[in-house]
Amino acid sequence: MDSNFYDWFGINQYLFLLINKIHTPALDQFVLLVTSLGHPKLFPFYIASALLFMWFKPSNMPLRNIVIFSVSYVVTSVCFVPLLKSSLDFPRPLAILGEQSVTILGNPDAVHSFPSGHSAFVILMAASLIPGIPRKGKAALIIFTLLVCLSRVSVGAHFPADVVGSLVLSLAVVFSVRAIIKPATVAVTRQHRKRR
Repeated sequence: MDSNFYDWFGINQYLFLLINKIHTPALDQFVLLVTSLGHPKLFPFYIASALLFMWFKPSNMPLRNIVIFSVSYVVTSVCFVPLLKSSLDFPRPLAILGEQSVTILGNPDAVHSFPSGHSAFVILMAASLIPGIPRKGKAALIIFTLLVCLSRVSVGAHFPADVVGSLVLSLAVVFSVRAIIKPATVAVTRQHRKRR
């Protein structure tokens, strides 16, 4: 890696090797499970879960959060992440560091390392759904997000910089969508009140 912006003057590679070398059979199974639960293809499951939660506890899951989650998912996971992956085409850790240095769990990916699609997805899910939900729900989302992000490094799929890039991308999208939807929500609410 010749870009200090991406490699952080060697810190990116150092952190990757530090996290990726910690393995036990039980930990590896747990990490594989966590990383599979963070796959963007599970969006229908998570959106259905959020809708069910809203149905049974409407005061604990604002509809606005679910709308923001849906729009942010389309913008991030369907548009920006694939576009950035293909246009930047950063190599995966295995391609840079070699088999002797990297432990791969699961199926190895060869190309398109930046940003991490799994990390971008779980970060945007947490950032979208956290506002207005109970403290336990916030804690669960934050812990799940951290575990998925760490798992992407642990399984050898991504460098920490890929995860940090996903964090910046997802938060920027969610905050932008939230800023756009807020005025629209206020306008609809005002029109609804006038009709009453």
